[in-house]
Amino acid sequence: MEIRTALLIILSASAALTIVFYQYFYKNPKKGNLKFILGGLRFLALFAALLLLVNPKLIKNEYFLEKSNLILLVDDSSSMGQSTTAQTVKSQTVPIVQNERLQERFNILQYTFGNQLSQTDSFAFSQPSTQISDAVSKINELLINSRNSVILFTDGNQNLGRDYEFLSLSDKIQINTFVVGDTTSYEDISIDQVNINSYAFLRNKFPVEFTVAYKGTRPISKMVSVRVNGERVFQERVTLNENINTQTISTLIEAESVGLKSLVVNVAALENERNVTNNSKEVGLEVIDEKTNVLIISDILHPDIGALRKSIESNEQRKVIIEKPSVEESKLEEADLFILYQPNNRFREVYQYLQNNNLNFVTITGTKTDWRFLNQIQQSFFKENYNQTEEIIPVLNPSFSIFGLEELSVDGFPPLLGYLGDLEMRKENEAILSQRIRGVDLDKPLFCVITEENQREALLLGENIWRWRAKTYLDQQNFKEFDDLIGKLVLYLTSSGRKSRLELEYDPVIDGTNSAAMRATYFDNSYSFNPNGVITIRVTGRDTDFMRESPMLLKGSFYESDLSDLQAGTYDFSVSVKDENLSRSGSFRILDFNPENQPLASNYQKLRRLSEKTGGTQYFIGDSEKVIADLMQSRRFVPIEKSKQNVVSLIDFKILLGLIALSLALEWFIRKYNGLI
Repeated sequence: MEIRTALLIILSASAALTIVFYQYFYKNPKKGNLKFILGGLRFLALFAALLLLVNPKLIKNEYFLEKSNLILLVDDSSSMGQSTTAQTVKSQTVPIVQNERLQERFNILQYTFGNQLSQTDSFAFSQPSTQISDAVSKINELLINSRNSVILFTDGNQNLGRDYEFLSLSDKIQINTFVVGDTTSYEDISIDQVNINSYAFLRNKFPVEFTVAYKGTRPISKMVSVRVNGERVFQERVTLNENINTQTISTLIEAESVGLKSLVVNVAALENERNVTNNSKEVGLEVIDEKTNVLIISDILHPDIGALRKSIESNEQRKVIIEKPSVEESKLEEADLFILYQPNNRFREVYQYLQNNNLNFVTITGTKTDWRFLNQIQQSFFKENYNQTEEIIPVLNPSFSIFGLEELSVDGFPPLLGYLGDLEMRKENEAILSQRIRGVDLDKPLFCVITEENQREALLLGENIWRWRAKTYLDQQNFKEFDDLIGKLVLYLTSSGRKSRLELEYDPVIDGTNSAAMRATYFDNSYSFNPNGVITIRVTGRDTDFMRESPMLLKGSFYESDLSDLQAGTYDFSVSVKDENLSRSGSFRILDFNPENQPLASNYQKLRRLSEKTGGTQYFIGDSEKVIADLMQSRRFVPIEKSKQNVVSLIDFKILLGLIALSLALEWFIRKYNGLI
């Protein structure tokens, strides 16, 4: 208790005693014990009231030790199994974890990583890829408020994610790298990277670019070749040496037939080369016989147009042309889909052409739209215009069923700008997004699909959609989510006939590092999603006797089948609905490529630079005792004694109030009883 508080308590007692003395004892001739009882009760009431004003507090200090975290981060990818054994790594981790001196000094945590981070002390070297940067970043984020010493057990060979050497980390984290595997550098030649489009068009030439890399000291000359479905279509000799150790080669190859194509890029092996698995790399593409031409018609310049163009052309099957409303009819005839951006009365001939030919189109409105003209020229919707702009926030419609939106999220999307006014939809429609204005959700579409028997439309009631594409990039570091939405809309509007009640979504060519999955969307006769269907998928190997038939599992708004256990190869599939005359079939190819089999030696130089950057040390197999000694001698992670101050009231105010009430009540009752009132 502070001296000031003690003095105030003494002063309160003195004041209460003085008041009682003058009230009951000063010049009071009465004798007996009654005045002492009344004086005592009055003293208690006054003293308690003054204590409420003083409010004395007691300060209690609690002391505790704050330990640093010691994190054992073990690479659990399959490449580790080629360099060492789980027992060897465990022989290095167990002495560190079980050391009593380290347990007194650190909070010891154990994690493993490959393509994902897990908190566990067991590892089997079975994960299909390595993301060192992701694991280190997550540790840094999870324990950002603590001091952390990380011991990273890995061969340093990463095949996914950002370069871990250049990560931006907190100054509270130290990374000690524990190199696993052979550090000897062997002579090696490899195909490092192959760049190719996912699709090519029949009778067109598609580009192929690949890099040949050499590790060694002598000059070499080797032949590289490209084969399409086993047939050699390109060949060239490369010459490399210690100084010129990479060469990038580009070529054009003609797509001669439709279907899935396997491209194998190969370089001849060196004499006595130890690792020949990286001498070739297989990639795939699909040759198609169609191209979608999208015509954007606008009378103004706006960033929305550029965003739509980039989004649509992110798929190589699509091409965008931008024209004024005065576009020639010959160019209109070449288009497969029309996007009318903020129409005005100059669009009259364009609308007449679309209506006469029952063509599909998208209408996008905004602050430059002539609503009087638009309400007259078409019969799909009518909007009152109060000539007042309004910000409109998108709200996703989870029951939208025309095409899949399972990966779309519009949380945090910027508002679009449009005109205030009541909207009347005059044709059958289904909203992708609805409107929220000034915090109120409206039962009005912001972005919708309008369906007619022979014509399909889409309507977007707001401008600045380019901000949505930018927001997608800020959130995910890519435009995929937004581009997929626009791509699905374009695909729906350019497809002929009514939509199928059984829609499939899958990748025709699957990299061996990714999991294979197929999704199906099943609709009832009213084209509403049906979650009660029994959907079966039958997969057969084209070149093997493999055959499997299994049900597809319901996952939210779609059915899914996991095909990740399939071996590399080409497969035919058929998806059917029980008790319905509905089925879809096709084929896909899984490429035979495992990046974990590529490097033989550990990348200890990069690991050493990572350690030096964070103030850590590099260790090797057998250095576990040295690790323990260095951690115990380090002054950076000494436990810190901290104190926590708890301030509590010395007396509960409820007790004081009760004491005041009781004292005054007793005093009044005694005075009343003795006739002193």
